[in-house]
Amino acid sequence: MRYPADAVSGRGKVGPGRVRDVDVLRGFALLGILLVNSQLMAGPYTAFGGGPDATAVDRAAAWAVTATTTLYQLFSFLFGYSFVLQERSAGQPDGGSAGRQLRRTAGLFGLGLLHAVLLYTGDILMTYAVLGLVLYGLRGLGPRAALRVAVCLVAGLAVLLLGYGLLTVAFTQPVTPAQYAPEAARTVAGYRGGFLSVVEARLRELPTTMGANALYAPDMLAAFLAGLAAAKAGLVERRGRDRAWLRRVVVRWLPVGLAGGIVTACCANGPLDSRWFLVGHAVSLLTAPALTASYACGLLLLVGALRPAAGRVLAASGRMALTHYLSQSLVLAFVFTGYGFGLYDRVGTAVVLAGCLVLYGAQLALGVWLMGRVRYAPAELVLRTVTLWRRPGSRPSPRRCPSPGSDPGPAADEPLRVP
Repeated sequence: MRYPADAVSGRGKVGPGRVRDVDVLRGFALLGILLVNSQLMAGPYTAFGGGPDATAVDRAAAWAVTATTTLYQLFSFLFGYSFVLQERSAGQPDGGSAGRQLRRTAGLFGLGLLHAVLLYTGDILMTYAVLGLVLYGLRGLGPRAALRVAVCLVAGLAVLLLGYGLLTVAFTQPVTPAQYAPEAARTVAGYRGGFLSVVEARLRELPTTMGANALYAPDMLAAFLAGLAAAKAGLVERRGRDRAWLRRVVVRWLPVGLAGGIVTACCANGPLDSRWFLVGHAVSLLTAPALTASYACGLLLLVGALRPAAGRVLAASGRMALTHYLSQSLVLAFVFTGYGFGLYDRVGTAVVLAGCLVLYGAQLALGVWLMGRVRYAPAELVLRTVTLWRRPGSRPSPRRCPSPGSDPGPAADEPLRVP
């Protein structure tokens, strides 16, 4: 069955609970997620531009990505924004039934667990699932209250990281390549091995990764709450076509965001040594929202100036963001681990990033093709089936007592298509 192109090419709202610009932003954010995750999956040194003997081109490429990529925050913001759209579509502005929320959380967590063990240890879906329950509990907050909580969360985490980071600079020595080499060699051997070797390496890294996600959970929750506040105020619907307002945001906040990104890159990728890593991330927590807002507004300006096809392409991929996120990891795992080509720690950062552009272009093309033919991409269909506890489009069981919003429209659970 073929679905009309209008479902992804219209302006403003394109269906029950859908806002086209939100899909456009989600489709764009997929590129930033891919650029970051690919470096972490390609080798132990790739995110830093390579090992001690890396080329200047590779180091510059990694430095530039660190300085300019904050799109994980945009995904988190859109998660919160879509939470509100989802419940409006379901006809239950109080957040819907707790049972449905728990099923959705379980489905997202299950997908994340499989993703982390089989494809990519740096999975974010499990953390999103847990924080989604917290957001459900805070759904009654008004826009101002939600923003106040978000500011407190970000400020508190930034102070913690900055304080610990400064103590690290003052009282420790930088980690040398020789100190890191044994652990790096063990990781390389694990990821170049067979299936069991790769899974063992992922399980060995999983506690550390989950700990890092827990540390940065306040920042993710803050972005959720900012999205929730923006959705309740109808920010994208009201301002998404206001070119003067969008331009003011870019002009005012892009310099702030880029300045923070440069400081972060200097601390994480040089010339400062490894002791400055947490200091750089503390700065990033405070300035990344400015850079993210600038990117979002700049993209909407650009899409508005281009032909409608540009927005249609991005919106199509935004509708299947969960499938794209998982398929990115599938492709990268096949390229870099013993599942496939085993190129772990054998490809420079610049080549990895160039390959990401090719993969992203292929995903954009696939999104347009697939979303013109089906209502749900594969991962979205699985998650929606678990959420409703039946296949979408089928009739509810007669044993279940129907209630308002118990069979929400197609958009109701689509916001959970996130990385």
